[in-house]
Order: sequence, then structure tokens, then C-alpha cells
Amino acid sequence: MNQFTNLVLQWHHELSNHIVFAVGILLLGGYFLGSLAERLKLPSITGFIIAGLLLGPSCLGFVHHDLDKQLASITEIALSVIALVIGSEFKLSKLRKLGSRIIVITLFQLFATSILVTFALVLAGMSFPVAALLGAIASATAPAATVAIIRSLKARGKFVDYLYGVVALDDAGCIILFGIVAAFAGAHLGGESHFSAAILHSILEIIKVIMAGIVTGLAIHLFVNRLKRKNAIMLVSLGLVMLLCGTAIVFEFSMLLSCMTAGALMVNLSSKNLKVINSLNSLSPPLYAAFFAIAGTELNLGVLTSERVLLLGTIFVFARAVGKYGGVYFGAAVSHSEPLIKNYLGLCMLPQAGVAIGLVLYIQNSGIIPDINMSNMIMNIVLFSVLFNELTGPPLSKFAVIRGAKL
Repeated sequence: MNQFTNLVLQWHHELSNHIVFAVGILLLGGYFLGSLAERLKLPSITGFIIAGLLLGPSCLGFVHHDLDKQLASITEIALSVIALVIGSEFKLSKLRKLGSRIIVITLFQLFATSILVTFALVLAGMSFPVAALLGAIASATAPAATVAIIRSLKARGKFVDYLYGVVALDDAGCIILFGIVAAFAGAHLGGESHFSAAILHSILEIIKVIMAGIVTGLAIHLFVNRLKRKNAIMLVSLGLVMLLCGTAIVFEFSMLLSCMTAGALMVNLSSKNLKVINSLNSLSPPLYAAFFAIAGTELNLGVLTSERVLLLGTIFVFARAVGKYGGVYFGAAVSHSEPLIKNYLGLCMLPQAGVAIGLVLYIQNSGIIPDINMSNMIMNIVLFSVLFNELTGPPLSKFAVIRGAKL
């Protein structure tokens, strides 16, 4: 019996360390739990995330934590395609009608979230510079869940246009806000960050994002216009998007924003370029399933074992939810947006994942916070928020999109 058990454990260890096995079991687990979620009237991506959580290192261990870097490539490709889809919604004709309102709503929810989270954590005993960093991170919203839900529901209309716009501008605003706050925090905590250097870094990041997006958008436009077959369009488009994705990672600028820029330029150069998005639709089911299942494997139940993390994490999650929903509500009221926008758009802003984790990793690697224990505390608080919002955010987003699509 012991020999059989040892053999099973050996097989489990070897299989869990193989990237092909990991992707296969995540796709299958995602399919079954995604189908179950749909029967329960939940978005399928909730099932994908739970499948990843159950199969990942936190539970059954069929996907080993050493595969993180290899699985990250799939995540990056999926995010690139998602960002291109968001960017393709930025047609100038839409922006002329909604532009100012989207900007007002974005700014209200961005600053409301950051300020509320910062002061809630200060009241809980956290130092102001550290709380301000967490406040800036709280302003980030995960666009992937939003896009997946919109596409699964095949929702269109003014509500969706607002949602795409606010989600896209939110990421840009979050990066700029974080750069400013990180400079302030580094100066007060004795870290390596300096105000002028941080501001310069943010400006250079935006310039690199825009330039890379423009080049890729132009390349897609020039190549695709000459192609007729759907398979050829998909191959060329995906290849160019992956080149942009890889370049962004190597030269350390925002992959999301650069792909959004490419999508926006592409669709404004010619409406015929929408065939790029249509050609990539066939990749969506496996790509989205793998993306959210992999996200589930990264959720760490270990953060639930610390009382301090649970307390501060709960405060972070609650203050962030109030800031996101309240900011959208008052921003929509000030900009005289429709009642459905005011009442439901904020519920779509709750999912949180990649951008937030990326900013925390930047904090750990940049030396902004010299205290390792405090740096780890920030990571655990954000991981707690990601765990909570990735599981509860998609159902709320689905509810909001269904209601808002009546507009």
C-alpha cells in the first residue's frame, strides 16, 4: 500500500510540473466548473477561477507553483487580445458623444477610491505613506472579467461604451497616480524612489506606450487591408499583438495600455479593421478559459490565516468597493449621465487582478519600502483583495451588464 501511495505521489509530482498537463487539466476543470456556474446563473469565468483555485497549489496541487513563469505567457497573450478588444471600442464618433462624461466618471471613481482606502487604512493604524500606496493600488480595475462577460452576453449599447471607456482610462489614470504616490512614499519612508525620477518614469512610460501602440496599430492596418482569408488575418494580427506584448514586457512598459492604443488607432484608421477582432473571436473560448483558470491558481488561501491581514484586507476591500461604486455614482450624476449608468456601472469596477499585483511587485523590487515585513504585508492585503474581488466581482458585473444593457 505504501509503495502504491509513493508511486501515486511521484506521478502527481511529475505531472503537476509539466506545463502541457497543467494547461490541459485547467481547460477541462474550467469547462466543467464553468458549465456548473452557468447553471447556477453565475458567469462562466467564476467557474474557471474556482477550477484554477481548486487545481492549483492552494488546494489539490495539480498545477505546481513552479509553473508560474511558464503559465504567465498564456496570461500575457490573453491580456493583449483583451486590451486590443477594449481599444477597438474607442471610435472617435463614440468619444465625441461620451468623451467628457467618461473622463469625469473615471476621475471621480479613481480619486474617490484612492482617498477612501488611504484614510480608512490610516484610521486602522497604518502609516500615511504606506496607506497612500495601497490607495493608489486600489484604484486599479481588472478589465479581463469585464470584457469576458460583455462578450459572453453579446451586450452592446451605450452602457457597454461607457464601461469600456472607463475601464481603459482607469488603468492609465492608475499608473500615473501610482507613480506620483510612489515618489511621495519613497521620500518619506527612506526608500530609493525620488519624486522627479518617478514623475519622469511615468512620463516615459506613457510615451513608450503610445509609440508602441501607434506602430503596432499602423502595422495591423497596413497588413490586414491586403488580406482576405480569415485565417491569414488571425495569424498576422495575433503575431503583431504578440510582438507588441513581448516588447512591452522586455522594455517594461504597460502591455495593456499599448495594446489598447493599437486597437484604438486600428479601428479609427478604418472600420474594416474590425475584421481583426472578428478573426480573433475563435481564440476566445480556450484563451479566456485558460486565462481565468490560471488566475485562479494564483489565488493564495494562505492569506486568510493572518488576523492582521484579514482585518486590513477587509477594510481595503470595503473602502475600495465604496470608492468605486460611489465615485462612479457621483461622477455620473455630475456629468448628467443616464440613471442606468449611475446605478449599475460602479458594480462593474470591482474585479481586481493583474495590474494591482504588478504594482505590488514593483514596490517589492524597487525598494520604495525598505521594511521587508511591511512590504510583505502590502502584498498579502492586495492578494486578499484579489481573492475576494475575483470571486465576487464577476457575478456583480454580470448582473450590472444585464441591467445596464437595457439602456
